[in-house]
Amino acid sequence: MRTQGKGHCPLLLVADNIHKRFRSGEGFLEVLKGASLALDAHSLAVLSGPSGSGKSTLLYIIGGLEKPDIGEVTYKGDFVWDFGADRLDRYRNRNVGFVFQMHYLMPDFTALENVMMPGLIAGLSFYEASQKGKELMTQLSIYDRKDHYPNQLSGGEQQRTAVARALVNSPELILADEPTGNLDRENAESLLKLFEKLVETTGVSILIATHDTRVAESGGVTFTLSSGRIDTKTG
Repeated sequence: MRTQGKGHCPLLLVADNIHKRFRSGEGFLEVLKGASLALDAHSLAVLSGPSGSGKSTLLYIIGGLEKPDIGEVTYKGDFVWDFGADRLDRYRNRNVGFVFQMHYLMPDFTALENVMMPGLIAGLSFYEASQKGKELMTQLSIYDRKDHYPNQLSGGEQQRTAVARALVNSPELILADEPTGNLDRENAESLLKLFEKLVETTGVSILIATHDTRVAESGGVTFTLSSGRIDTKTG
């Protein structure tokens, strides 16, 4: 993995003192209790922690899907949660790409149509979205599956399709939430190698949330989420 903190990469995103709680019965469950991290541009990092530790919640806050109770998220120096509704929508659609454990591909659309969808939403013409989708599917070695429907794809092919969809608007940041969770060892390792290649060839930054120790120990920077806070380790 490429590492952060070398001094030659500018900061892309900072999450500072993030607090988040959810109602639980008659009280509240505090999930994040001052979690902070800084992500360099052109980097691959891991957010590690056990299931239920708040990794997904932190990704959703970073990605503009969930508002923190306390704390700030800055993207290239701008405060994300100060964005108006339209700018926040653009941030989620154009600046950030999401990859989830469950691929969430639309079953009635082909793989290529799934990849194209965020581009169409962002205003690309059908031709532009189609061409970009085909380029990405070629790059991710799934072009020959472009006319297949999700239920005709293997687990690894489905996840690569989801990665292509996340990349179609050329985001600077990809947030991957347990992306290897439903993959066997071979496909999980293949996906991690793909992420490394994407960082090297496209300059995108990728933050992978995982409870899989194999992923967390694969190198680079690891943010460990425990008891609502983060420790940082550079490999």
